Amino acid sequence: MAIQKIDIEAFLSLAATQPVFDVRSPGEYKHAHIPGAYSLPLFTDDERKVVGTAYKQQSREEAIKIGLDYFGPKMRPMVDEVEALLQQRKAKDKIVLVHCWRGGMRSAGVAWLLDLYGFKVYTLIGGYKAYRHWVLQQFDKPYPFTIIGGYTGSGKTEVLHELKHRKEAIIDLEQMAAHKGSAFGALGMPVQPSQEMFDNLLAMALHGVTKTGVTNIWLEDESQRIGLVNLPGALWDTMRRSPVYFLNVPFEERLQYITGVYGRLKKEELVNAIMRIQKRLGGLDTKNAINYLLENDHKAAFGILLRYYDKYYNKALQNRAHWNELVTMLSCTGVDAMKNTELIQQQKAQIG
Repeated sequence: MAIQKIDIEAFLSLAATQPVFDVRSPGEYKHAHIPGAYSLPLFTDDERKVVGTAYKQQSREEAIKIGLDYFGPKMRPMVDEVEALLQQRKAKDKIVLVHCWRGGMRSAGVAWLLDLYGFKVYTLIGGYKAYRHWVLQQFDKPYPFTIIGGYTGSGKTEVLHELKHRKEAIIDLEQMAAHKGSAFGALGMPVQPSQEMFDNLLAMALHGVTKTGVTNIWLEDESQRIGLVNLPGALWDTMRRSPVYFLNVPFEERLQYITGVYGRLKKEELVNAIMRIQKRLGGLDTKNAINYLLENDHKAAFGILLRYYDKYYNKALQNRAHWNELVTMLSCTGVDAMKNTELIQQQKAQIG
């Protein structure tokens, strides 16, 4: 068999059904990788440093010799690992995709080994670096977004997933970022991805949705910063120019909902979250909110916080250019995903 070198578009098309093996070091993979790719490192992080140092300080040939010393004992285990994965996937063919950082010696070496064994091997021209270039290009496209807006506690995420249940195209930015967007957004969530990995996940989600030919993609309204990661500037600008359906849920209904969601969390975590916004919240409100929490009066504590977030969300909403033309206010009686989704769909159908 012959190893085939393919470009990023062909690589991603095959990756939809075939396994991708990332032969970069574990540290490179952990920082960020193509979503769904398997880690099959040619070198450990330390070995990579040794080879890289030899390349820079001695010669290319010496680096290759050192690399071969590391590679030799790993050959059979690598073949066994790839074979086991294909068996696990019940693959009828033996197609594998391989990439390294720049499509250089690491992917060439592993591709040679797997080809020698009998796998049908495709390598990515330009490697992961080419993939990253493709990722950044995705954020400049003019996506047909529709935004679900609403003050904190309006149940926007629940509406987003109800839309998905109704076969609408959605992208859940908060799930992708592993953060709910406020000072309390990390509570009960997994560790956030790196910025680079968030970009990768987002680009793949956008690509996956748009290739189906949809004419509308639902997103939840977000600040540009979601915890420790940022929405790409061009994409966020597109969001800010997109129509918004604002769930206008009464304050008391939202307060009851928020109290139910966050009231179960540990007091220490809630107090720490409040302390993170104390400068903007103000000394008196910070003190009162914490005291209410310590007295188990969660509703009073969250009432202070909800008024704070309402003020900032309202300011951000009106900072949109032509916001009064973009925003459609919907009167909601409560935090009810099914009813509010129905309301949104009816209103959007009327507007067209």
